[in-house]
Amino acid sequence: MTYQVVITATARHTLGNIPRPIAIRIGEEIASLAAEADPKAHLKKLKGSDNPPFYSLRVGDYRAVLSIIDNLLVIHVIGVGRRRRIYRKF
Repeated sequence: MTYQVVITATARHTLGNIPRPIAIRIGEEIASLAAEADPKAHLKKLKGSDNPPFYSLRVGDYRAVLSIIDNLLVIHVIGVGRRRRIYRKF
């Protein structure tokens, strides 16, 4: 049972603009989450976002904001960016 990863156009564009080694590491972390039985156990739930709940994946100074849809087995990558800016959007 693996999750499918869906990346928004905004997140994909941001991944293209950050340093390549960090972007690759973020991609690897998201891919390893997709292989987990319960990816939420490895993420931090963001406060104030209940429907749907958003989660944060930490990779160095960067964060990926995710939404996980369990019944469809989908990890939706909503945004990627530096910690100091990414949370302002959500």
